[in-house]
Amino acid sequence: MSRIYWDTMLFIYWLEDHPQFAKRVDAIHSRMQERNDQLLTAAFTIGEVLAGIYRQGKSGSAKQTKEALLSVVSEVVEFTADTAERYGQIRGSLGVAAPDAIHLASAAEAGTDLFLTNDKRLLGKFVRGVQFIASLDTQLF
Repeated sequence: MSRIYWDTMLFIYWLEDHPQFAKRVDAIHSRMQERNDQLLTAAFTIGEVLAGIYRQGKSGSAKQTKEALLSVVSEVVEFTADTAERYGQIRGSLGVAAPDAIHLASAAEAGTDLFLTNDKRLLGKFVRGVQFIASLDTQLF
């Protein structure tokens, strides 16, 4: 069993049935269930997903979307003062964008085995508390 953190885009691909990435995300999720892996993400992810729904004027589906997210996630990582400190370290030392630093800080605070993203700019970064950062095309699943 591994603790696997998903970046926001994986959820968006899955929920929106993205033509290029949805099947891959679904296959990863299925494999994670077979292995009894824990799916983690940040509270920030819920906000990012819901922002897209509100931007599209689909506020009526916000509650169902939030419930769908919470039904598949094992742990929602809150943004605490300790997470904020890690955020500052990551943002200051790695120079990544603020949303990415929030995700990486949240994953680190949660003690993540694998951080899964489709952002190639994050590959090869080292963050204490995150064992590996991998992209959707990883052969780990």
